[in-house]
Amino acid sequence: MYNIKPSHRDARSSVQIASSAISLNVDDVPASATFLTSHFGFREAMSADGFVSLAHPDGPQVIFLRRGLELLPEGFRDERAAGLILVFTVTDLPREHERLRAAGVPITMAPREEPWGERLFQVTDPNGVIIELVDWITTPGADEPADTHQ
Repeated sequence: MYNIKPSHRDARSSVQIASSAISLNVDDVPASATFLTSHFGFREAMSADGFVSLAHPDGPQVIFLRRGLELLPEGFRDERAAGLILVFTVTDLPREHERLRAAGVPITMAPREEPWGERLFQVTDPNGVIIELVDWITTPGADEPADTHQ
């Protein structure tokens, strides 16, 4: 995602991660799940009352939990996913923008280009979860996107 090259693993200070997921607290779990399955190609991996786990064929996993669930730590049960941005790096940002716009998805941040080589736009799901789609501009003669996240 950020052009970070794999390096030698130091067994003393590194964990081997088999997969990862983000878990977000929302009011309406089915609304957020439907948004990702309808517009981003996620599929439901499992669900229960107040919970859904979504998986994408390319690997990302997103979990939505209904606010107030007892399995959440007491101090966080009523928290929302405020301040978080779910970011997906895509291979053709203009195509994704046009596809989502044509599907009637409100674009909440218009496409823009950042000085460090990132192009992006944002949409927001029915629960207010911000989803940012990005791609990286390659510099002339470079094989890989600009790397500013080292």
